[in-house]
Amino acid sequence: QVQVVESGGGLVQPGGSLRLSCAASGSTFSQYVVNWYRQAPGNQREWVATIFTSGITMYQDSVKGRFTISRDNAQNTVLLRMNALKLEDTAVYYCNVIFLNSTSWGKGTLVTVSS
Repeated sequence: QVQVVESGGGLVQPGGSLRLSCAASGSTFSQYVVNWYRQAPGNQREWVATIFTSGITMYQDSVKGRFTISRDNAQNTVLLRMNALKLEDTAVYYCNVIFLNSTSWGKGTLVTVSS
């Protein structure tokens, strides 16, 4: 089972930036597909972004142009850079790792956008 740990959440004002990090265990990190999801209070968990093993990325429409997902296979890390944050970006952000037939989740990191 892959261990997944998110970090980097915090309180930020609207228009500000944060960088989330997802660290995953294992020696085959380059073969992991990594997703970011988020869950706002009272809402269902929703998909935010994906980075494939090839480096190809995909984003939810509401974050396109503001969020950037990237990976560093040497550091077993995926980053989610979030710019121009909005009040509606407030949520717990979860990292999800898919490898072969298994999927692993972290415990999440809280992002609060508030003035």
